Amino acid sequence: MHKENTIAHNISLKPYNTFGIDVDAKNFITVSSVSKLKEVLSLEEYPEKFILGGGSNMLLTKSVEALVIQLNLRGKEILEKDEDYTYIKVQAGENWHEFVLWAIDNNLGGIENLSLIPGNVGTAPIQNIGAYGVELKDVFYSCEALNTKTLETKVFSKEACEFGYRDSYFKNNKGLYIITSVTFKLKSEPKNINISYGAIESELEKQNITTPSIKDVSDAVISIRKSKLPDPKELGNSGSFFKNPIISDADFKELQQKNPAVPHYIVSSSEIKIPAGWLIEQCGFKGKRFGDAGVHKNQALVLVNYGNATGEEIWNLALKIQKSVKEKFGITIEPEVNIY
Repeated sequence: MHKENTIAHNISLKPYNTFGIDVDAKNFITVSSVSKLKEVLSLEEYPEKFILGGGSNMLLTKSVEALVIQLNLRGKEILEKDEDYTYIKVQAGENWHEFVLWAIDNNLGGIENLSLIPGNVGTAPIQNIGAYGVELKDVFYSCEALNTKTLETKVFSKEACEFGYRDSYFKNNKGLYIITSVTFKLKSEPKNINISYGAIESELEKQNITTPSIKDVSDAVISIRKSKLPDPKELGNSGSFFKNPIISDADFKELQQKNPAVPHYIVSSSEIKIPAGWLIEQCGFKGKRFGDAGVHKNQALVLVNYGNATGEEIWNLALKIQKSVKEKFGITIEPEVNIY
């Protein structure tokens, strides 16, 4: 195994991406401090840099020529606590789900609905991760990010992050900043727990839980996710591959006329969200396999690597699905995953 803080060469990235794609990094380094990160970003002999977090939201379709910098910044610190809220600063390299479990163990509420989402804390704001009626922005206070050009650290408020649905300032300005830590505003005494999402309610009913704790909600979410989504350790995947498309009310009415059973969620008075998984399933892709690239049998939104699929094979399957949905429904579904 290569040593931390030293550059290694021709390293397979298979263990570093949840799709399990076997491509090489020509040059690879793990950094465990912001000062080391600044030093590595300054290396002129490697003009191109590739930042690697938890590897859970990317599809590698070719070897990486750039210097791959794996962020291994660790640590959690409670900054302030009162009877309502606890402000906690978490380093970017912490595993997201482990942080959620830690918060639950410490009776800090707000992120229990985001249990079992793969990836690291530092990449969570980029996507504004969300699940079961909660988004990261609901618990976000601020983050520290390093400007890759000036190497200066800037603090971003919630407003400055420009959060949208699976969207943020960082996503729209790729490569400009590296998030090094995130400060969360969690509930000190969790009340008003969010169980509005139907699947959570029915899971709790199954277990005869009427007044759920945050741990009950987390357990329910974990149980639902495990029943629908494959474990990346067993079957390579990146969770939801496509974003749920948001269409205009007029387009929705037209869609509903032809497909009365179309599931949907009202976003605003003029916008409707359609589950991409349903669209993909209607096109006949659920459970289909093309060599080692496939669509998961329980959730059509998840593309999987059955063993030795290349990133290119998975991307070709994604393009085929995209084309099919566009032809059948006139809707363009966009990848949620970053393609390299």
